[in-house]
Amino acid sequence: MKDKIIKKATDMFLKLGFKSVTMDDIACEMSISKKTIYKYFSNKEALIEEGTEIIHQNIHSTIDKIISKNYNAIEENFEIVKMMRDTFQTYEASPVYQLKKHYPEIYEKLIANELEDCTDLFTQNINKGIAQGLYRKNIDVESFVRFYYTLIFSIKETTQLESESLKLEMQALEYHTRALATPNGIIELEKQLSNINNT
Repeated sequence: MKDKIIKKATDMFLKLGFKSVTMDDIACEMSISKKTIYKYFSNKEALIEEGTEIIHQNIHSTIDKIISKNYNAIEENFEIVKMMRDTFQTYEASPVYQLKKHYPEIYEKLIANELEDCTDLFTQNINKGIAQGLYRKNIDVESFVRFYYTLIFSIKETTQLESESLKLEMQALEYHTRALATPNGIIELEKQLSNINNT
């Protein structure tokens, strides 16, 4: 029952907004009593926190699957952004923007987790791209990781509409890749951009 509540509540939060969905709304939607929800969650914040943690885990599990497919470094990044687009494009409001605005403590915890995971992910990707000759060798990997992370999360936390956020994230990926790429990397980047424009 706890998992069902988290799943339904999270879906409602993403579709309708973290702030606007009440415990009554969730109980009504599931045809259960509010008392049943409170049996598992002391308050709405606890439910949001567990829900966002599960979203975080699911996203990174999917990213791990993408990485295991052995795409080249540039293609890998585009596959990850496409996965994010497929996951969130049906939602109107940006989840990260809403969390920061209405539940800053939960947002701070989420960002702390993301910082660690994204730092590892971006570092691995840059080193992979260098080894494949797609990214330049003479770069400060740590700085590039920090630049990209700052850019992506600045977009996420300041852009209200999810569709606009996803569009800007794709532009940020192009910007990031052009800054890193060798001539061969630029060829691969143009190929990925062409694939996206044709879908």
